[in-house]
Amino acid sequence: MVPNIIDEKMKEALQGDCTRSAPGIEILSVRVKKSTIPESIRRNYEQMEEKRTKVLVSIERQKVAEKEAETQKMAVSEAEKTANVSKILMEQKRMEKESSRRQQEIENQMYIARQKSLGDSDFYREMKEAEANRLKLTPEFLELKFNEAIAVNTKIFFGDKVPNMVVDHKMLEVFQ
Repeated sequence: MVPNIIDEKMKEALQGDCTRSAPGIEILSVRVKKSTIPESIRRNYEQMEEKRTKVLVSIERQKVAEKEAETQKMAVSEAEKTANVSKILMEQKRMEKESSRRQQEIENQMYIARQKSLGDSDFYREMKEAEANRLKLTPEFLELKFNEAIAVNTKIFFGDKVPNMVVDHKMLEVFQ
């Protein structure tokens, strides 16, 4: 079928040229014959086609290798980016923990200082109370307090036998 199409196209082209250049000539038919190519030319042509095909294959392989290298380069770049992001996040977490640790240290120091201050103030108060008591608790004052306590007590036992009562020797001297 292909040879018929070629024959028809060739006939139409020739008839068009004849009609323009030499009117009156009519082409009835055209037959294109398949030519026989000598074996040496055919082999040479096949070798050239084989080389051309090898070159095309090598070019395509090179393109594939370039695409693979580009893809690998992009993967490495993506991995580096992910590693950098991970590194930044880890550094951020470390800094947050360090900040939290410093804050806890400051709070601990404040607590210790507050407790020390409270302890110092308690010590000072106790020392002042002890000093005041030393000045205040004289024998005369203690005797006054003893007498006031006795005066408030509604039960007083008199007599020779008072075995369970705690009495100051001075009190006994007053009642004898």
